Amino acid sequence: MLNRRYVMLGAASIALPLLPFTALAQAYPAKPIRLIVPFPAGGATDILARALSQKLGEKIGQTVVVDNRPGAGGTIGADAASKAAPDGYTLLLATSSTHSIGPAINPKMPYNAETDFTPIGYVASSPNIVLVPNSSPSKSMREFIDHARKNPGRLNYASSGNGTIVHLTTEYFKAESNTFIVHIPYRGTALAMPDLISGKLDVLFDSLVSGMPHVRDGKLRALGVTSLKATALAPGLPPVADVLPGFESVTWFGVYGPKGLPAEVTAKVNQALNAALADADVKERFARLGAETTGGTPQAFAAMVKADNAKWKKIITERKISVE
Repeated sequence: MLNRRYVMLGAASIALPLLPFTALAQAYPAKPIRLIVPFPAGGATDILARALSQKLGEKIGQTVVVDNRPGAGGTIGADAASKAAPDGYTLLLATSSTHSIGPAINPKMPYNAETDFTPIGYVASSPNIVLVPNSSPSKSMREFIDHARKNPGRLNYASSGNGTIVHLTTEYFKAESNTFIVHIPYRGTALAMPDLISGKLDVLFDSLVSGMPHVRDGKLRALGVTSLKATALAPGLPPVADVLPGFESVTWFGVYGPKGLPAEVTAKVNQALNAALADADVKERFARLGAETTGGTPQAFAAMVKADNAKWKKIITERKISVE
């Protein structure tokens, strides 16, 4: 009888350390959740985060507070999230800049994008559109490619800076189309717009959000969209992939937690996230920002990011691209 009592006490003492973790998973979330946005307030990522956070909070049953941590192309905020306690109360709204392009182009990142985070869910994707001035002789992607091939080194393109997705997308296009177009970097595509409209520039692979208003106003001509298939976000615009099969370049958004996030918490946030993304109001608000909601499992999200990183790493290596 005495031995049996000791065995029972021993088993209980072994189980005791597990209780706080079980209670955490069952009670989560018991307080507000912080969603780190690694870009400034007022930008597209911030606006998207605020639209998401409200509905995510409703679905998960707790307030989700947006915390802007801008700087170094998203690196500062992402690094802060990677070092947070893995309890589910600090999440990160990451983008292709923080987890695909940044790690591919900068070997000195303060975090490992693949091992220092727990993938939770794919939020949305946003393609670029191909813009040319109204004075351009090209009325389609096929005509533009033919024109560029006949005039190697005589055409130019703008980007929002070295190493940005606008820069990499155009270099990707050049590689796939076998064209030589001269790069002119700007400090943001908004600064390049006057030169594109006036015809000083020949092409710009701009974000859908900032580029489409100029098309609607009749100031620029859109030739195509960089999503793999036609999208309702850009009605009537054919994908570049119609001419260059497989061509795709999108800015993606997704939610991560720090490394070591409990599986139960990951599953709970993923379920709430998918429910929020299925909401008609969220879909409509994202569409106004030029983004299409996605959703899915943590595993599918992680696989997408890994493939995206490999694609950009290949382009960066082959085209000898640096941030300098």
